[in-house]
Amino acid sequence: MDDQAEKRADGKGGNGKVELDESKFDWVNGRFACSLASVFKTLRLEVEEDVKTRNGLRPPNSPYEFSLADTDDGFTVTLQAKEVRKSVAFKLGEQAIVVRDDKGDPMFEVNLAFSDAGKCRLKVNHEEREYWQVRRMALENLMFPSY
Repeated sequence: MDDQAEKRADGKGGNGKVELDESKFDWVNGRFACSLASVFKTLRLEVEEDVKTRNGLRPPNSPYEFSLADTDDGFTVTLQAKEVRKSVAFKLGEQAIVVRDDKGDPMFEVNLAFSDAGKCRLKVNHEEREYWQVRRMALENLMFPSY
């Protein structure tokens, strides 16, 4: 039996490893998961966890707190301290997810690409990023200021 026939017969390649039958890849659900709305929803849930984690790292009686609030077209993460209030806003646009600072100036945009390998790629400034990297780019200076 040749390798291809063997693969079809038992789901394993010639090396004995189970291989994915790429002809059965569910590209419709994969592409839907790579839509701006779906990625934005995932990003929001992960940012909410980041905010909870960061608040959990504050010392007792800290004079500052982080919060997340939904807006009409996105959500905002805010640092509230005694005399300081800073924020980062995430907005779901028609062509990209836009991240802005508290002055409303764009920090960066997240674009999506659905690869031929069936992977959803987040792109910032033409470079592929993981979800955590996008969140870090948006929130690191807010959550860990250098002053």
